Amino acid sequence: MDPRYIPRQWLPHERPTFPGSPSTPHHPTLRRLQFAGVGVLVALAGGLGNALVSANLPYLQGNFGAYAWEMQWLPAAFFMTSMSANLVLVKFRQQYGLRLFTEICLALYAAIALAHLFANDLGSAVAVRAAHGLCATALNSLGVYYMIQAFPPEHRRKALAIALGLTQLPIPLARMFSTELLQLGEWRGLHVFELGLAMVALAGVLAVKLPPGDRYKVFERLDLATLLSFIPGAAGLAVVLAFGPVLWWTDTPWLGLVLAASLALLAVAAVIEHNRRNPMLNLRWLASGDLLRLTLSILLIRVCLSEHSFGAVPMFQQLGLDNAQLQVMSAMVVAGCLCGIAASALTLAPPNFPQQLIAAVLLIATSAFMDAHATSQTRPAQMYLSQFLIGCGSTVFIAPAMLSGIGKVLAQPRNFISFIVLFGMAQGLGSLLGSAVLGSFLTVRTRLHAARLGEGLELPDPQVAARLHGYAALHLHDVPDAAQRQLQALRMLGQATGRETTVLAYNDLFLLVGWLSLATLAWLLADLYLRRRKAAPQPTAPGASPAPASPARP
Repeated sequence: MDPRYIPRQWLPHERPTFPGSPSTPHHPTLRRLQFAGVGVLVALAGGLGNALVSANLPYLQGNFGAYAWEMQWLPAAFFMTSMSANLVLVKFRQQYGLRLFTEICLALYAAIALAHLFANDLGSAVAVRAAHGLCATALNSLGVYYMIQAFPPEHRRKALAIALGLTQLPIPLARMFSTELLQLGEWRGLHVFELGLAMVALAGVLAVKLPPGDRYKVFERLDLATLLSFIPGAAGLAVVLAFGPVLWWTDTPWLGLVLAASLALLAVAAVIEHNRRNPMLNLRWLASGDLLRLTLSILLIRVCLSEHSFGAVPMFQQLGLDNAQLQVMSAMVVAGCLCGIAASALTLAPPNFPQQLIAAVLLIATSAFMDAHATSQTRPAQMYLSQFLIGCGSTVFIAPAMLSGIGKVLAQPRNFISFIVLFGMAQGLGSLLGSAVLGSFLTVRTRLHAARLGEGLELPDPQVAARLHGYAALHLHDVPDAAQRQLQALRMLGQATGRETTVLAYNDLFLLVGWLSLATLAWLLADLYLRRRKAAPQPTAPGASPAPASPARP
């Protein structure tokens, strides 16, 4: 047998929890602080590069000379690789170690980011996003393992809550300081920072190395067939969800072709895995009731959490505000995330998992209903509390969601890969599905409100005439021609109508998120009730004696 794959003899407190995870020896205080610092660094690096680009897509469009729909390739490329990367990552780290995979991904990511600084076209930017998606998956896992090393055994659940909560910070953080990066070097400011972040993360991983773990020879020939069908299938699904709301579902025939091909490829992967003796994805286990309910819960909550990135911030941008004017609101989201991390870490325990998920959904629902009364005069200061609450809900939710499934994996460790792939895809698909659903709903409601408001704007109407007269009077001194003043007044009336249409559509979106959150809450409460009822001991019928215990065997 290859000596690299012979399990080591571990002390009880050192034994790795799962195949491919590092051991957990005792560390001095200084070493724990080093692990914590690198854990924070790599957890933030896992999403900050993509967040910087996503938060500034309108500003980058001019630099690349691209159409608005073409810019959707940037977030789509990130999810195309990140959703399926776990399928490779989990087996790779079991056979070769997580640190080697991360070093390879970080080096590749930094090299492509450096090349993009010289190429400066949309194609190279898409390549950077795809490399970052692959790298982000490894960095998120690495952040968890580094944070676990920083805590003693009795507090490792807290470490997991902190590490997973940190992955929710990049988007609000990016909105806080990306304006300054753009002012320093326009698009280069963002990409130089991204390159520097990748280099610093690589230096941290090389300087503070994780303890070794056991290695297992796990790759098989049939894995390649699964990967060749699953990866392009998941990537195609990401493309459809990213471009559907932008190009519109029924107006773009190639979206239907991509969707059909993606479903066919995923079906081929499912058939291969279903008939394998040692499958990468245990579909029978994944199709169990508990896992399906957990997956549905994660998807629903992820869709609701899209309210921040697809709700309040885009609405203010439509009203003419930029990231610099939204910095304080983004800081409130960061503060909410930090409070949520603290609350999750302090209360995280198996009996509390359902209650934490319920609390997260309540926070999201409260935030959405608070935002649903916006007007064209609403400003970010009036949404500080609601955005604080949604930030808190995003970090309260993620740790119990993952640990609810990990408990089932501990009983059957061979299903570890299946669960990690399921959790990663549920997170990625939930984010994409949330953007697709909310984006499509917003488009429909905007058209509806535009039609309704347009029907009421008739020139003979005294109120419309008075409004036009007021707009024309504003240009009495700078536009001497009366006909030009009337045209300017009509243009201003159209702009005002557009603002009102936008706000009404976003109010409908906030209401949708609120009601969807309440539906998710009802689902969680019903699931909790049924599981507790199933676990409760059945009462004995009156007059019946309990069944005698079977005698012990010698």
